[in-house]
Amino acid sequence: MDSNRTRRLSAAALAAAVALTVAGCGSGSSSGDSGKAGGVVTISVNGLPPATQTVDRKNFEDDVKAFEASHPTIRIDAREGLMDPKTFAAKLAGGQLEDVFYVYFTDPAGLIQRRQVADISQYLKDVPALADVKPELLDVFKDRTGKVYGLPTGNYSMGLVYNRALFTKAGLDPEKPPTSWDEVRTAAQKITALGDGITGYADFSKNNQGGWHLSSWIYSLGGDVAKQDGETWKPAFNSEAGHKALQYLHDMRWTDDTMGSRQLLEIPDVQKMMGSGKLGMYLAGPDNIPTIVKQFERKYDEFGLAAMPGTGTLGGGDGFMFNLKNTPEKTKAGLAWVQWKYLNPEREEQITKKSAGSDIPIGLPQPDLFNGKGGETIKAVHAQYANVPQRNYQPFVDRNSSVKVKVEPPNAQQLYAILDGVMQAVLTDKDANRDQLLADAEKKAATVLAAVK
Repeated sequence: MDSNRTRRLSAAALAAAVALTVAGCGSGSSSGDSGKAGGVVTISVNGLPPATQTVDRKNFEDDVKAFEASHPTIRIDAREGLMDPKTFAAKLAGGQLEDVFYVYFTDPAGLIQRRQVADISQYLKDVPALADVKPELLDVFKDRTGKVYGLPTGNYSMGLVYNRALFTKAGLDPEKPPTSWDEVRTAAQKITALGDGITGYADFSKNNQGGWHLSSWIYSLGGDVAKQDGETWKPAFNSEAGHKALQYLHDMRWTDDTMGSRQLLEIPDVQKMMGSGKLGMYLAGPDNIPTIVKQFERKYDEFGLAAMPGTGTLGGGDGFMFNLKNTPEKTKAGLAWVQWKYLNPEREEQITKKSAGSDIPIGLPQPDLFNGKGGETIKAVHAQYANVPQRNYQPFVDRNSSVKVKVEPPNAQQLYAILDGVMQAVLTDKDANRDQLLADAEKKAATVLAAVK
C-alpha cells in the first residue's frame, strides 16, 4: 500500500479534531498564467512529503519522474503539504492555492456552493478508472445537479477496534464481535469483570472528538446530526437516536461501570489504553491499528476490527479539487496526474511491491475506493502481499457493506465542539439532564448551521 495514501487517511481521521472555516472568496491560480509553454503544460500540485520523510518523499519524486516520462506534455510543480486548515482559507482568498489541491470530505460542499472550484464534469471521459470508483464517494464532490468538482483518493469509516485476547479471556468469540450496542454493552461487562484494571469500553469526549464520536453513535442508531431543508440546514440530533445514544453511554458509564472512572479522553489517551492491553473496545477507523502497533510495540495479531454496531456509521476521506482559474489544459493535466497517481488499480502491484518488507501495513480493509474490476485487482494484490492478519478484519469487511456510511455534516467541527459538552456531561455527571443537554445543544447548533452558505 502507498504510504502517502495511508498518511492521508490518518490525516482525514484526525482532521475531526481540527476546526475548518473557509472564507468566501474566489480562488485563483498560483502560477498566474496558463502554465503552457512550447506545448508543455505545467501544473502545481500539493502532497509532496517533507524532506524529513525521506522514503515517502523519494517515492513521490520517483512518481513525478515516471508520470512525466509517460506524459511528456505535462510537468509537475510539486509542493509540500496537504491541507492545513489554519492557512487554507487565506490561501484560497489570496489566490495562492495550487492548480490541483488536497481537501477533506468536509470541504467540497462549501467550496462548490460558493463557486470557488472548477467544474471538471466535461473532462471525466478521460478518467476511465472513475467507472469503478464507489458512487457514494464521488457524490461528495458533486453539486445538486450532478456536476463534478473533484475526485476522491482516500476514505475511511468508523468501526470497532477490539483486543482479541481480552475477548477470549472473557469468554467472548473474537471471530464474532458485537454487531449491536446491546452486544457491546454485554461484552464490555464481561471484559471489565476480568479485573486487573481492565476497562471494557472507552470513548472520546474532548477537543471536538467527543462530538465526532457522539455523531457516530447517532448515525449507528439510525439518526442524523443535521438535515438539509431546502437551502438551509437544521440540527437533527435531538431525536430518538440522540436520546438512545446518551442512554447507552450513561448506562455503560454509571450503571455497568464498564467505561472506567477516568474521563475527558481523546485519541492518544484511548490508543494508550489499548496499547497497554487494558482496554477491550473503542470506536476507530482501520488506520488506528498500525498506530497502536508501532507506538506501543504490540503485534497486529492482538487486534480485531468489526463494523460499526448498528445500521450506520460516520465516514470521511480526502481527495483533490481543481483551481477555479485553471485553463482547460491545466484541468485536463491535473486529472491525468490524479488518476495516474491515486486512482490507478493497475499500478497497485507496483506500489505494493515497493512497500513489501517494510513496516508499512499492507492489507488493511481501507482505503477502499473501488467496486468492480478495480476493486478486485486491489484486493488480490493486497491478499498476495499482506503483512497484517486480514482475517482479523473480516468482521469489518463482511458487515461494512450493509452499514450505511454518512459523511460529516457542514460546519462539522463547530457542531462537534457543541456536542463535546453533551458527551462530557453524560460521562462525568451521573445525574446530568440528558433532555436538557440535547435541547440546549440544538439551539447552539441551529445558529451554527444557519451560517452555512
